[in-house]
Amino acid sequence: MGKKVLVVDDERLIVKGIKFSLAQDDMEVDCAYDGEEALELAKKTEYDIVLLDVMLPKMDGFEVCQRIREFSNMPIIMLTAKGDDMDKILGLEYGADDYITKPFNILEVKARIKAIMRRSSRKSAQEEQKKIFEKNGLKIDCDSRRVFVEGKEVKLTAKEYDLLELLSFHPNKVYSRENLLNIVWGYDYPGDVRTVDVHIRRLREKIEKNPGEPLYIHTKWGVGYYFQD
Repeated sequence: MGKKVLVVDDERLIVKGIKFSLAQDDMEVDCAYDGEEALELAKKTEYDIVLLDVMLPKMDGFEVCQRIREFSNMPIIMLTAKGDDMDKILGLEYGADDYITKPFNILEVKARIKAIMRRSSRKSAQEEQKKIFEKNGLKIDCDSRRVFVEGKEVKLTAKEYDLLELLSFHPNKVYSRENLLNIVWGYDYPGDVRTVDVHIRRLREKIEKNPGEPLYIHTKWGVGYYFQD
């Protein structure tokens, strides 16, 4: 199976050149020419890598990157025409895996893509093996969707389990209430972020010895929730 790549740039000649070159390596390439189109394609397909230009019509590359990170960890390489270090740093802060400054050599692009894909493949293999999560007396069996605290099974609702699994498998990553609502309940869910607060409270009551001083699920005030590693 060829790797699937999304190339996003409003300069069609650049897109055409990258697509042609990647196709020579048996990669399947989709193209987008503005931020909104890129986001829609990313929602429909889990790409092996996304090449994302910073300067885009309708929605810039940083916002696209941030929005993709709300529902996927697919690798993202930012393409920037600027030599401004702040742009590069900002891109990585928004969740990008790497950046390349224009003008670039296509061989460098291909080398970066292959390096990130190798890292991604190793990470996927490790996660595949990690069917059981254990930390500080908490055990999550992902296959059976069962949760144990100090050896005793805890009965969770489907959404409580989904929240716990998401947070525990991304330790120390802070998710906003909006992100959690979108990821766990879906973008079409008519409720509001208070739904997340209620579920987090119930989850803490079930898995924490002292919900007021949680061991597992912590609050970052004004930002959201995270699982303490």
